[in-house]
Amino acid sequence: MTEKFLDKIYNARDPESTRDLYDAWAASYEEEISENSYATPRRAAAALAKFSPDTSAPTLDFGCGTGLSGLALKLAGFDCIDGVDLSPDMLAHATHKQVYRTTQQIEAGAPLAHKPGDYFAIAAIGVIGAGAAPIKVFDTLMHGLARGGLFVFSFNDHALAEPQNEGRINEWTDCGAATLLFREYGDHLPGKRMKSNVYVLEKK
Repeated sequence: MTEKFLDKIYNARDPESTRDLYDAWAASYEEEISENSYATPRRAAAALAKFSPDTSAPTLDFGCGTGLSGLALKLAGFDCIDGVDLSPDMLAHATHKQVYRTTQQIEAGAPLAHKPGDYFAIAAIGVIGAGAAPIKVFDTLMHGLARGGLFVFSFNDHALAEPQNEGRINEWTDCGAATLLFREYGDHLPGKRMKSNVYVLEKK
């Protein structure tokens, strides 16, 4: 019987343990989340496409996992996508999909390898929240955009239960550093009766 991970993934843990868990999950990840009708990548890619004047501009898929987010971006019209992730085993599956220009393993808390402006858009789909990246990653990714750049990301119900997550969006928008272009609550993992908010921010 294949080990199930969805019921254990949202527990908080240190970055090394998180990477180990995702490595162990890599082989069965897509099967398990497909059983639960994972919907957020498609929703996020469609939202980003709605506000992107040029889908050929370089896009960074941060926390790309096995590449389902990159595949959704590709199907939405984006054709210059780089993927980065903590888990080498997840990243191997992403690379095999051949939707990315490049893929690269990164370390938790490491600075971004690109300069602001190298990517017109950054995606962090299902990346920030319990059992995954901390909210400080939000700031890192926003600082990795030039003015006018777009950031598409999602908070599932677990992340929305922590007020500091949406609070960080307000910190950026209230001072005029970013504009919220899109926010929509909808399906995340219907099989688990879980929903998510998808957002698109424009950096000012």
